[in-house]
Amino acid sequence: MNVIAINGSPRKKWNTATLLTHALEGAEEAGAKTELVNLYDLDYKGCTSCFACKKIGGKSYGQCAMKDDLTPLLKRIAGAGALILGTPIYFHAETGEMRSFLERLLFPYVTYTPGYKGIFPRPMPTAFVYAMNVSEEQKPEEPMASTQGFVQRVFGSCEVLNCTDTLQFDDYSKYLATVWDAAAKAKRRAEVFPQDCARARELGARLAREAKAGA
Repeated sequence: MNVIAINGSPRKKWNTATLLTHALEGAEEAGAKTELVNLYDLDYKGCTSCFACKKIGGKSYGQCAMKDDLTPLLKRIAGAGALILGTPIYFHAETGEMRSFLERLLFPYVTYTPGYKGIFPRPMPTAFVYAMNVSEEQKPEEPMASTQGFVQRVFGSCEVLNCTDTLQFDDYSKYLATVWDAAAKAKRRAEVFPQDCARARELGARLAREAKAGA
């Protein structure tokens, strides 16, 4: 049983990647094999509206027909036990790389039928891990809920873990970022972020157990 985590951040060792690493460690402790994929390492585009995935009787029905670095990844996800999607929030939405990935991941499994029924062949435990520098009160509820809804439609479930008020820089004095209190950011990084990482570890373990139970 394999748990795949997708890092939609351009940074491989910062907030999102750290949370995903802890989630996978939790999954491993629950007996899963794990894989972390950095989207910014891959060469791909978003959906091109070729509609090959919708053509009745077509050789690509229900799967993306495009051939690029996402092709083998999408195949591995189709056979995975659980999926964890991680991204920072930029301009109240997921990163561009994550949005393009989601188009390719989700669109082939959503049908143009009443209710937009999904055709992924089985339920798969999934989760979204969001990292953002705004406070809990300022987080963009609507776009995140919309994305969660589409993932639920395809895979049957989607948990959300929000990590708010994150640290963006090691040294705030080097950047024009006076809207933030650097000392407060550092304090939260030291005191709250470890709690977020612990929640991510618990999330990974929980998804792995759900995947094992449903196998």
